[in-house]
Amino acid sequence: MPERVSSYQGQSFHSLRRSCLRRGALFKDPLFPATAQSLFYKREPPPGLTWRRPREICKDPRLFVDGISTRDLHQGSLGNCWMVAAISCLASEPSLWKKVIPDHVGQDWNPKHPDQYAGIFHFRFWRLGRWTDVVVDDRLPVSADGVLLFCRSATPREFWSALLEKAYAKLNGCYEALEGGNTTEVLIDFTGGVSEPLSLDREALGLHSHHRRAFFQTLAKAHERKALITCSIRPAEGEAVESVMDCGLVRGHAYGVTAVRKVRLGETVPGWTSRLFMVRMRNPWGTTHWTGAWSQGSQQWQEMSRAEREKTGLTVRDVGEFWMDFEDFCHYFTDVVVCRLVERALLWPSSHWREVRRYGEWAPAPATTATPPSAVLRGDPSLNPKPGVTEQQGNRKEARLGESQQRKGGEGVREKKAVKKAAKEDGGGEAGGWEAQMDERSRCGGCINHRDSFLHNPQFMFEVKGKEEEVLICLQQEDRRIWRKDGGGENLPIGFEVEVNRCSRVQCVVEQAASSVYMDSRSVTLRGTLAPGRYVVLPTTFLPGVTGRFLLRLFCHSQVRLRELKEDLPCPSVFHCFLPQPTVVTTVHLRRASGLGPPKQTAPDVYAIVRCESDTIRTRVFKAERNPEFNVRAVFYRRYPSAPISIELWSRVRLWDCALGEARLMTTEPERSRSHVIDLRGGRSRSGCRGRVHVETSSSVCLTDL
Repeated sequence: MPERVSSYQGQSFHSLRRSCLRRGALFKDPLFPATAQSLFYKREPPPGLTWRRPREICKDPRLFVDGISTRDLHQGSLGNCWMVAAISCLASEPSLWKKVIPDHVGQDWNPKHPDQYAGIFHFRFWRLGRWTDVVVDDRLPVSADGVLLFCRSATPREFWSALLEKAYAKLNGCYEALEGGNTTEVLIDFTGGVSEPLSLDREALGLHSHHRRAFFQTLAKAHERKALITCSIRPAEGEAVESVMDCGLVRGHAYGVTAVRKVRLGETVPGWTSRLFMVRMRNPWGTTHWTGAWSQGSQQWQEMSRAEREKTGLTVRDVGEFWMDFEDFCHYFTDVVVCRLVERALLWPSSHWREVRRYGEWAPAPATTATPPSAVLRGDPSLNPKPGVTEQQGNRKEARLGESQQRKGGEGVREKKAVKKAAKEDGGGEAGGWEAQMDERSRCGGCINHRDSFLHNPQFMFEVKGKEEEVLICLQQEDRRIWRKDGGGENLPIGFEVEVNRCSRVQCVVEQAASSVYMDSRSVTLRGTLAPGRYVVLPTTFLPGVTGRFLLRLFCHSQVRLRELKEDLPCPSVFHCFLPQPTVVTTVHLRRASGLGPPKQTAPDVYAIVRCESDTIRTRVFKAERNPEFNVRAVFYRRYPSAPISIELWSRVRLWDCALGEARLMTTEPERSRSHVIDLRGGRSRSGCRGRVHVETSSSVCLTDL
């Protein structure tokens, strides 16, 4: 399904080209002029630098020479290997680069019709959910010795990579703004996909072969589905970026993964065939540094005939490519980024991700007073997600600062520094001052560390139906790199929480269904498996009072709706309009029951009913279970907080169900999470079945009642 394309800064490629052809003049871009301001914002241009058009550099320029290939790329003097590595991945897949370089045949020089050349090109990049068309002229910076200053092709008359880099520099403000970056960002900009950073546990991968095989299968499956993969080696404390290791690899340098392959070699022993797990990579510098096993000229290649190389696919296509054994790969590399592609189509195979997205903004309260929303009582059941994705709300959040880019030396590969807390996270300084003046209508409340303002963030609800689903949630903030020349440009530390069982805005903080990390990266992702139920995503900045725009993307194999929750209370029915407004919201988490029946008797088929005022929540039936794990949470908007909440346990039998007993909860005052163990009364408990229920409750004042 084609997506809409917007023109960057209002420049239309076709209109500008027609205008230049009518005037018989080559295009000069007034918005990205051939001056120093388009190059650098901190340092001076090198001596002897000039701007030249391709025809002033060579006699017969072309956009492509013999097609597009990863061999076309040489990084140049700009510290943007993170970008060049991504371009290398892009060049390996025609369906991808044809989106970024639209109508590549029509844009190329035509020697038969030189009068149709206007010195104008355009490229497309995906920014915050939209494809953006960027127009540039063909004037390129050239050093004093007549060589392109930045990215260039191995073929002197080929210019697609240099022009693509110029368009991306324009989108980001200038060339220098491309120094120091994150491969994750540019992979998204080139594809519109979703990038997942994977951290390698080198100790576990080195000790356990089954961990290596599982990780290899993950990469092989991703590569088979046309995902783009890059990797890097994070410098340890005291190690310099761009320092060369004994094995020839470079720390803090982005490599592109161009092949992942499992091969079988010929039988060296009768009845036994050796298997190799191999990864092919490319260095954006266009040179090979790897000196270990399977490096160029190594003993392993000498023992293998050319025919066997071709048969197994262990070939090297371009300059800078090399093969590594996967065990060596796991030993040296620390970070892998996988950019998974998402196709938007009318007919969607069940094996593919479906995407829904919503735009949002962290914003202060509006200047005008909004009309309070209407109120109604509501309670709904929901199952918790599978164990392993649940995180206790009591854990304080930490921000990974300085993680998105490393500028020293210009090679801005992801360098995960020591995790540290923001200095103002506990409400001191500016953050504390903002919380003191907090307005409940604001939508920039900061992370869960700031409990007084955390709920004043945008909230988005989705529902998993039928069966448990694997979901991938991606939060992406607007790009700020263009503000670097003005002294800004740093990403906000961002993340998100996932709450359960909501049809209106979250009113109190309880146990989360899932929780992302917080880091100053342009995007943060989280993958997990969720059980059927309603869930609410709360995207936040790390500190309160920080504003900005964002895009929330949700990927799932089934059809899912994602909508923003704007009302503090569910919409009322006609009957509820005549009742008092809810004043307290209470969350009841029925965890389990125990001791339902003597040990020597057959265990009953059990279900539970939770009643609060006029609302009733019923669990599923647990077959022959003396200690059922209900693990059900319900949210009630209460008009009469002094009225008790009852939990009834029933036994399913053929003719009619039998009451096992009842427990009553009294929660009149707002309180944080509290655990209860209550004996059952009534029902069969009178005949010796003294069962118990284990439940947690939390209550808070309705936000509209503040």
